[in-house]
Amino acid sequence: MIQSSADAISASAASDSGFSASATAPTVVASTVPLTNAAQLAQSQTASSGAVTTTTSTEKPADEGGMPQLKTEYWPGQIVWMLIIFFVFFVVIAKVFVPRLRKVIDTRGDTIAEDLANARANRDEAEAQAKGSAAETAAAHTAARKLAAEATARSNAEIAAAQAAEDVKLNDRLAGAEQRIRAARDEAMSHVRDIATDTAQALVEKLTGKTATQAALKSALGKVS
Repeated sequence: MIQSSADAISASAASDSGFSASATAPTVVASTVPLTNAAQLAQSQTASSGAVTTTTSTEKPADEGGMPQLKTEYWPGQIVWMLIIFFVFFVVIAKVFVPRLRKVIDTRGDTIAEDLANARANRDEAEAQAKGSAAETAAAHTAARKLAAEATARSNAEIAAAQAAEDVKLNDRLAGAEQRIRAARDEAMSHVRDIATDTAQALVEKLTGKTATQAALKSALGKVS
């Protein structure tokens, strides 16, 4: 009991004076004899001081170097890895992506060229068809004008022939009518002379009471006509 109390008092004195014994906690010799209150207090202070010393001794100083990527001692490794990654990317792009892109570009170029060729062929065919249609239209217009001219000439000829035939018929009718008129006029004139002779004779007989001779009547009608 006396030995345990002495060790506790020495450990407490060392703790109070500010000295730490070691990084490990001090060994406390337990006694089978019951301790007094002072001894128990000294033992608890010794245990607390040992725990504080152990905690303080396990702390590490803070690293003041910053980011590892910015430290010059890491640059060679970083450069090596950067070259390796660049080489890998270069190989992947050169062997995988570039051939695919070139194939796509070539295919697109061939497709565009084929489309342009088809478009030019269609344009040439359309122009040829347009020229053929224009030539056919011009030929149709020429034929239509020729047919119209022939039809007009034929119609004019037919109209002229019909008009000539009608003129001939009309002239024949006019000649026949003139002849009939002339005959009717001559006949009428002959009757007029007879009527005039009879009328003159009747007037002479009525006025003079004598019958006029035919010679006197002809002489009088001759003077009148």
